[in-house]
Amino acid sequence: MNYDSRKAFWILLAIVAFNILCGIGGVALLDPDEPVYAETAKEMIRFHDYLSPRIYHEFWYDKPPIFYWLLVGSLKLFGGFTEFSARVPASLMAILSILLTYASFRRLLGPRAGWWSAMVMGTSVMLQYMGKASVTDTTLLFFMTAALLCFLHRRYWLLYVCCGLAVMTKGPIGVVFPGGIIFCYLLVTRNLKELLRMHVVPGLLLTALIGSPWYVYMYQTHGWQFIQDFLGFHNLQRFAKPLHPSRMHWWFYIPVVLLGMFPWTGLLFQSVKNGITKARAHEREVLLFLEVWAAFVFLFFSVAKTKQVSYMLVLSPALSGLIGWNLDRMFREKCRAFPSWAAGSGVFFALLAAGWILGGRSLPELAVGSLVLGVGTLALGLAILGVLLGRRNGEEGAWLHVATGLFTMGMVFVFLMPLAQDRFSVKTMALQYRSLATDTQRVLYVDKQLRPGMMLYTDIPGIEADTNNPDTLARLREDPRPKYILMRDYMYRKQKEEMGGARWQLVREHKGICLFKSEE
Repeated sequence: MNYDSRKAFWILLAIVAFNILCGIGGVALLDPDEPVYAETAKEMIRFHDYLSPRIYHEFWYDKPPIFYWLLVGSLKLFGGFTEFSARVPASLMAILSILLTYASFRRLLGPRAGWWSAMVMGTSVMLQYMGKASVTDTTLLFFMTAALLCFLHRRYWLLYVCCGLAVMTKGPIGVVFPGGIIFCYLLVTRNLKELLRMHVVPGLLLTALIGSPWYVYMYQTHGWQFIQDFLGFHNLQRFAKPLHPSRMHWWFYIPVVLLGMFPWTGLLFQSVKNGITKARAHEREVLLFLEVWAAFVFLFFSVAKTKQVSYMLVLSPALSGLIGWNLDRMFREKCRAFPSWAAGSGVFFALLAAGWILGGRSLPELAVGSLVLGVGTLALGLAILGVLLGRRNGEEGAWLHVATGLFTMGMVFVFLMPLAQDRFSVKTMALQYRSLATDTQRVLYVDKQLRPGMMLYTDIPGIEADTNNPDTLARLREDPRPKYILMRDYMYRKQKEEMGGARWQLVREHKGICLFKSEE
């Protein structure tokens, strides 16, 4: 393939667009995160207020507005809420992030390295999944990636603009991360004097000029409550205290990264090592920066108490760049032996194939599909081993990895997720609630994790019930009014006694989501 040609670009765009956009309209929004963003955008339109986010008709201060604005534009463009209109902004930002990576690494590392970097990024599980989710992470990815790549290209003023937009996407992390990565890199390279050429003080003023007006407006409008909720809880407290105590493991992000970079995981360690030991003189600066980028993100979030799978998304351009460069190096040097690549891919393909097969046994509706996916993954892994060890053709092996990415996402989002969506979305039970709950005198409690989806699909907010909170359960138990509660069955079994025991009667159950009514 001529990697300088327009043909290469259009092949890349076609594969990436298919991977990211495939299936985004065929699956209900998954609880709890996706419905939060879509409902907030709906309420911006409903109240004609595009600056103060609302949910359940009440102000809330979780995120800055840029992603909500993108959602509002999509909902208006496509005539209202659908799963497609809710997901397409995040998908487009994911695609733009990949194309940005391609354009940048093409100039920095060469046409073929840039092309494969973008292909690795666009066919990895992490970006394919997050690119299909109606959440803010791919928008942050775009602006943060743009800021860091601007540093490599010495476009410092544009760097500060991108940081300001990142701050308007997800808060202070939009400037803390690029700043921290760049500072660590300059420290490692003993080049702190570069800070003088970066116009740091006026640059940060430019960032503040772009990123701060909304925060000033919110403080003037909502006062100290905004500062307390946004900076206190959603930023500082999440770093210092775990939002999910079960994830409090120092190694939490290791399997996240290994799985997230699949099907390219087998090249990950080799690429990181070769980026240090085998880089040519003009490549070292870029590759070292990518190493620092990935290490900073990984270590920062490993130290943070709250751990989310999506936090690793911002290191995907760095790891993809290292893998893309390493592929180009092997092709350029006409390598005919790929033992470490074959060993790494063989192990991870076998592990994931086993995971698909065994995991599908826990959900009856996925048993057949997961078996097909597992067997297909194993077959592709064996084909890769044959090509790398038998034919000794690295480029054919790389294309089989691309095929694996296409196969995996196609199977998951076209076949498996539509079958399993009701286990991860309250949509079906929410739509059935009106016909099932004919007693309008009963108040409705909704589990905290299901409430955003309930509101999104029915415009019924209900009363929030944090079924993990003893105080909430006590209030629920002591409420004398006739009640419904919508919650997951395993939480009911866990908290049955705290909720009042036998006074609850099951009205309807579907895929583990239950509607109960109280017997007063």
